[in-house]
Amino acid sequence: MSGPTFTLTRRRRTWFRGRTALVTGGSRGLGLLIARELASHGARVAICARDKDELARAAADIRRTTGSEAATYVCDLADPDQVDRLVEAVREDLGGGLDVLVNNAGIISVAPVESVSPEQFEQAMAVMFLGPMRLTMALVPDMRARGDGRVVNVTSIGGRIAAPHLLPYDCAKFAAVGFSEGLRAELAGSGVSVTTVVPGLMRTGSHRAARFGGHPEREYAWFSAAASLPLLSMDAERAARAIVRAAARRRAELVLTPAAKAAVLAHGIAPATTVRAMALAQRMLPDVPADGEGADVGTDVPGNVAREAGTPTWSRKAAVFGERAAAHFNEPGPRAT
Repeated sequence: MSGPTFTLTRRRRTWFRGRTALVTGGSRGLGLLIARELASHGARVAICARDKDELARAAADIRRTTGSEAATYVCDLADPDQVDRLVEAVREDLGGGLDVLVNNAGIISVAPVESVSPEQFEQAMAVMFLGPMRLTMALVPDMRARGDGRVVNVTSIGGRIAAPHLLPYDCAKFAAVGFSEGLRAELAGSGVSVTTVVPGLMRTGSHRAARFGGHPEREYAWFSAAASLPLLSMDAERAARAIVRAAARRRAELVLTPAAKAAVLAHGIAPATTVRAMALAQRMLPDVPADGEGADVGTDVPGNVAREAGTPTWSRKAAVFGERAAAHFNEPGPRAT
């Protein structure tokens, strides 16, 4: 028994060696860690993001931690023309076709629905559904022609259970989950596997890059704490290892964090009960600003700015692990604007 098991495990571990992989949103946070992990398995890694300087720092980080070079591409997934140019550049630069696509890029707007604009819903859908869909539909035919490939779609527990004050994010992630699960069914037997990753909260420091509306400083306080507490969130490096392992094994789905697993199970058994639980959670979150005392509809304040506007002591203490993660995973500095 031990011989075949060892061989299979070794084969999965070395599948990435010499393969080409593209990670969207790979300049910081979970995307950077996934890119690191793929590089450590011997893959030739490319990362894309919107910020050129962030990409340069991320490439240096990958070089320092793994000894591997990473190709970088500036691309806003919300812009179809930029997505098309990314596809052309990847095909030309990497050669031989892409073996692994990790759709990880995302944006988070945290605010009560009364403070959210239609444009924020459109932006969320463009970045987390329409852009990844366009990229995937362009690159999968090459994988299918070769009869081998891996597509990993990093969605969210918010794509299974709609959390309050995250509605644009929830809607985009619900669409991403549906696309990912449907694509796996469509590609069955083709040699191309699709893995749907459903993370709960992870300690990546992404609260600094999230955007906040309503009462931005109050929204930041609860979100940064929740995304940092060990009992609610997961170590991001461990999450990246699990995601790469799931891709190698061609797993259909990976739900990360015990809290997320429990929530998915509960929602499957009693969906009305989980919706009521979300309604109760909503009551504990910051109120909608009264006229003249809060931000306007559609206001998006960066997390690092909301933090400097005044964060309660309890929130800063609760977010200490998240702040440490941000410092290591290329998230924006606390005083950036």
